[in-house]
Amino acid sequence: MSLSRRHYPAHPALAVSIAVFREGRVLLASRAEAPYRRMFTLPGGLVETGETVEFAALRELREETGVLARLAGFNQVFQHISRDGTGRVERHYVILSFVALWIGGEAAPSREAIEVLWRAPGDYEGLSLTPGLTHIVADAKRIVEGAR
Repeated sequence: MSLSRRHYPAHPALAVSIAVFREGRVLLASRAEAPYRRMFTLPGGLVETGETVEFAALRELREETGVLARLAGFNQVFQHISRDGTGRVERHYVILSFVALWIGGEAAPSREAIEVLWRAPGDYEGLSLTPGLTHIVADAKRIVEGAR
């Protein structure tokens, strides 16, 4: 098994996530790969060189789920740092989380998101969630309600 550039990085990786709301529900995606394999989270991924963070969030949303949205605002910064058994940094992501409103497309699984679903914020029964997701979605909901 080869190690990706994301594994034991020399520098933190810049990533984005996006909380998309449709009829009061938020779009969640179950990750196909580590970290957080098979856990539900917001769609997102790495920012590519030359693109803005806003464009990256909308691109990742479209690529992972087939959904189109318009940005409603910035939510917060979330950091994921994991260490191996020796204390060495195994993964380090700085994630900029955005809020958006659905404008088109029907959510469908992809190679990156093996399951996608719409859920009312706070209704996570039976789902395995990534750390901090409930707070990120709650804050995003407040932002989107103020944007309407």
